[in-house]
Amino acid sequence: MITHLFLVLGLGGLTLYVILKINSFNAENSGETLFLYVVPILALIGYFGSQLLFRKSTTKINPSIPLEDKLKKYQFFLLLKYALIEFPALIGLFTYYNSGNALPLVISICLLAYFAVQRPTKENIIKWVPLTQKEQMKIQQI
Repeated sequence: MITHLFLVLGLGGLTLYVILKINSFNAENSGETLFLYVVPILALIGYFGSQLLFRKSTTKINPSIPLEDKLKKYQFFLLLKYALIEFPALIGLFTYYNSGNALPLVISICLLAYFAVQRPTKENIIKWVPLTQKEQMKIQQI
């Protein structure tokens, strides 16, 4: 999916920009910003919430609807999963940009790496979407 590629490149480019712009790291926790505490919590919620929501949502796809509708639902759930991963990463970059503290940057880079490996594949579609044998063969041929 080209959308995933652009989302990853955009987040990666923003990460690189912020790193080059700040060009310093500190690990001191002076408590100057609430976001230093919020970022790890948001990252955990984003990581585990995206997995949980995606799994629960894809199991609710009706196996009797046409393939195109199944794929549209899958794509919607995938974009929702991406948003739950990308939002905490953006908040982490914002926090690093404002504080210079390395913790939110490290969390954002970890989320970016996780986000990058979440790219859609034929195997994942077959794994997560309830497909008939005929639909699976059709997906393999694409």
